[in-house]
This record gives sequence, structure tokens and C-alpha cells, in this order.
Amino acid sequence: MKNVSILGCGWLGKPLAVSFLEEGYFVKGSTTSEEKITDLEALDIESYIVNISEFEEFDTFLNTDILIIAITSKDIDGFENLISQIQNSSVQKVIFISSTSVYDSLNKVVTEEDAVLNTPLTAIENLFRENNFFETTIIRFAGLFGGERHPSNWFKNDKKIPQPKGFVNMIHREDCIEIMHEIVAQNCWNTTFNACSNHHPTRREFYTIAKLSRDFETPEFENNDVYKWKIISSEKLQKTLDYTFIHDDLLSI
Repeated sequence: MKNVSILGCGWLGKPLAVSFLEEGYFVKGSTTSEEKITDLEALDIESYIVNISEFEEFDTFLNTDILIIAITSKDIDGFENLISQIQNSSVQKVIFISSTSVYDSLNKVVTEEDAVLNTPLTAIENLFRENNFFETTIIRFAGLFGGERHPSNWFKNDKKIPQPKGFVNMIHREDCIEIMHEIVAQNCWNTTFNACSNHHPTRREFYTIAKLSRDFETPEFENNDVYKWKIISSEKLQKTLDYTFIHDDLLSI
């Protein structure tokens, strides 16, 4: 299968599309902005305007083998419509990008076996997980950074950073892209993965170094009486895919 469509060619989806092009795939990409079509076409990405909330027909975009869903929409009705169209398309495999925000902070290490919150995102995950017309792998990415998305730019305007004794759960964009390539290359479907660096410095340590590395002032932190945290485990992903993180020392980045 050498045809892939990427729904949402933004901060993650656009470089992901380029990486598949470099491996010889025919790539279709979507955006909701007419202005971005030219940028995508300049990269040799066959480009489409797709907004799942507008309930249009996406049959040409979905004429592909693999669909990667990289949008932040939580529109359950929109996803139900999208899935009904996927069922009637040539799509055989789906990667749905989710988030570790589905887990509550219960002061413990969290695996894919742990309970999730009752949110629109978990409901959308289940729509894909329960569909038998195609195979889906769900990736729950931790906090995303890389490129122009640098943690030093977060918590601006004198906003104090909460939970300084908690731990960060982060993953670099390069690892996100490589993990998706491994899922496709190893034909690893019908499962759910957490994807997060193994390094979990405290929020105080991480954000202090991030701010100082870009010549910002030392950040201020809230003085929380009750500390809430979670540590996301990616052990399942690393064992299943034999994956080694490219960026596994968050403080060195």
C-alpha cells in the first residue's frame, strides 16, 4: 500500500506528508484553509479542502489505502459522517491521532490498560475502535513540541505555571512522525499506543530550563497544596514496534 491521505496538514501533518513523499508514497493532504492549498501543492502534495463538520462528500480524498487523521476536531457527529464515508471508500487502514489527555492525573504511571475519562475524544476513539470495515491504530500522543512549537513560549503573560512538582509528558514531532512510519511499515493495526518520551523531569525543572534556554526570565510557579500528576508509559509501543525514541532526553533538547 503506497497511497496515503493525511487529514489535517498542519504543524504535524504537513511534515508527515513530506516524509511519506520522500519514501515514495503518493500523498494526498487536506486543510480547511484555501490559503494553505498553494503551500501544500508546492510540496507535491495533492491538496484538498476538507472540513468534517460541513458534512460534504470526501470521496476523492478518501480514494487511498491508508488514512491518517491529524485534526484536533472533537465533533462527534462530524466523525460519524467521516467514518460512514471511510466505510464506502478504498481505505483499508486508519491511524487516528489521539492524546494522553484522555487519562486523569491520579498520581501514578499510566498504561493503555488504565481507565480513561468520559470525553468527546474517547467517544471518537471508540467510533474507530468498534468499526469493522477497516483497521485502526490509535496513537495517544503526549504533549507535542518541536520546530516552532517550543515550550519556552508556553505560559506567557506572567501566568504562573501550575503543579511544579508534577512531571512532564512530552514527545518530539520527529518521534511522532517516525512512530507512524513504523506502524505502517510493520503493519501494526487494531491496537492503541501511548507515545511519550521516557524522560519525565518535574514541571519546575523542565519549564525553567526551557525558558532560560531562550533567554526568558525564570518562570514563576503556583504553590499548589494538592499535587496532581501522571507519568505516561510508552512501554507497549517500544516493545511492539522495537522502537527507540530519537529525543529521549527532554532537557538536552
